[in-house]
Amino acid sequence: MDTPLSGSGNLPPKPGNRPPLSLSGLDFKLLRVFKAVVEAGGFSAAQNELNVGLAAISKQISDLEIRLGMRLCTRGREGFCLTEEGKLVYQASIDLFASVDSFRDRLSSAQNELTGDLNIGVIDNTFQDPNSPLIAALRVLHDEAPKVRLRLHASPLDDIERGIVEGRLIVGVVPVYQRREEFDYFDLYQETSNAYCAMGHPLFDVDEHEIDVDVLRGCEVVNHRYALHGDKANFVTLDGQSATASQVEAVAMLVMTGRFIGFLPEHFAAHLVRDGVLRALRPDLINIRTNLNMILRHNAPRSPLVKAFATALGVDLKAL
Repeated sequence: MDTPLSGSGNLPPKPGNRPPLSLSGLDFKLLRVFKAVVEAGGFSAAQNELNVGLAAISKQISDLEIRLGMRLCTRGREGFCLTEEGKLVYQASIDLFASVDSFRDRLSSAQNELTGDLNIGVIDNTFQDPNSPLIAALRVLHDEAPKVRLRLHASPLDDIERGIVEGRLIVGVVPVYQRREEFDYFDLYQETSNAYCAMGHPLFDVDEHEIDVDVLRGCEVVNHRYALHGDKANFVTLDGQSATASQVEAVAMLVMTGRFIGFLPEHFAAHLVRDGVLRALRPDLINIRTNLNMILRHNAPRSPLVKAFATALGVDLKAL
């Protein structure tokens, strides 16, 4: 995995008047490696994505630093960290490869053939929701455009939003608690969440007719940090919670202690209810509905690939 730059010595001092950089095929390869390392969070974590060894990755990053005349990152016992120049090069590489993808999309459109990478961010723990059109859309897109490389990332909401703003992700499928001006939103479906308790909780064996909102207000509730539903205040007391979680699975773990109630998506909790370890508390009276949307960066170009994915989801991009 050596490259022609590998033996060229230490990082050279920056010249005072450096000529404009002319990118070669090797530079593109090294920049892709650098981008993958940053997005994986370090050299070791990038090995699976790049399918090469740690020594080869380290050498390629060193080659890129020599080529650019910049120290891009620190690595060692303190861990992986970008320098200020490294942050600049990373953002520039995102813009560069987005431009390359746009160029390729336009050529593919002219040839009536879709190719390239489609980076999709989807909120975690939604795959078993029967109302979600995502799996069917991915199937349709793959059948109609088999040369498209699907890159699916299951992540928390803030990671997906940040990825779209930064350009690492093209499209997201996320719950909407409040709209942000950085994004365009397209309705997909609704998710229903109920209040649950587990075996060992005082309400687990209480008769249904004895449970109402006032009873729930006397219970400790898990604060799901990203599920910012105003409707929750109608059912539970939100002040002074002793348990906080950032993802659905973490909420479920705390509920399973038998010490808290928590709101969970109905589809996520269904098998636990069937197994008799969770109980929905008055789902006829106490429930929350969340809109899930496809989101795109506001005013970003709609490539043929994005348009094809939107069509597979049943989304009309002109309806914004």
